[in-house]
Amino acid sequence: MFFDLNVKGRDLDYNIELANHSKRYGWTHINFSYSQDDFKEALEVKEELQNHFDNEIAIDYTLEIKTDNVNDIGKAVNKYRKKCNCISVVGGDLKINRASCENVRVDVLSRPYLKRYDSGLNHVLAKEAVKNNVAIELCFKDILSSYLSYRSKILSNFKDIYALHRKFGFPLILSSRAKSIFDIKSPNDIRAFFKSTGLTDEEFLKAMNSSGEILEFNRNRHNMILRGVRRIDDEA
Repeated sequence: MFFDLNVKGRDLDYNIELANHSKRYGWTHINFSYSQDDFKEALEVKEELQNHFDNEIAIDYTLEIKTDNVNDIGKAVNKYRKKCNCISVVGGDLKINRASCENVRVDVLSRPYLKRYDSGLNHVLAKEAVKNNVAIELCFKDILSSYLSYRSKILSNFKDIYALHRKFGFPLILSSRAKSIFDIKSPNDIRAFFKSTGLTDEEFLKAMNSSGEILEFNRNRHNMILRGVRRIDDEA
């Protein structure tokens, strides 16, 4: 199964076009990501979008929280946690990176390296991400749309995050962050790119599985008593 949890969502017709292209390229599941300002409106057409494809390609939403205020993270999570299966916080600011890794109700810290000269992660934050099962997201579009020394710096940050991932074992997810049909690549293209930056085949597939595990966990979140302990209805 190939999951992309960060395809930039727009209106219904455009999302249908993006999903059609993703399906043709071999993706089995995509999440359209929306900011906290646009998420409520997007929910109104979610069912129609899902029904359009039936079982051809699975579709869901990601709430993408982008803020400079740590308090906004908690407010958005409280408001939308029960309404979506993936909550992501756009990183870059160290305070935001830390607050995200420390919040067990956040699923993903996206692009902790954004607009930074370092990866935005360290040993302390890596341990917090493991403790709270917060995945770290790396976006292919950041490389696709960058040039020269800035691209080189992002690649270096990717490798630093790989090293922390291997040492501490926090979940790692890979996404396209596609905004148009021209940004969509096949899973094999994404695999080839990330392998060229230092990931192994096994690590790539593990990242795909981590995306699926986030969605599966949140579908059953209301039945979760503790991490790894789920309530099962007694049908006897």
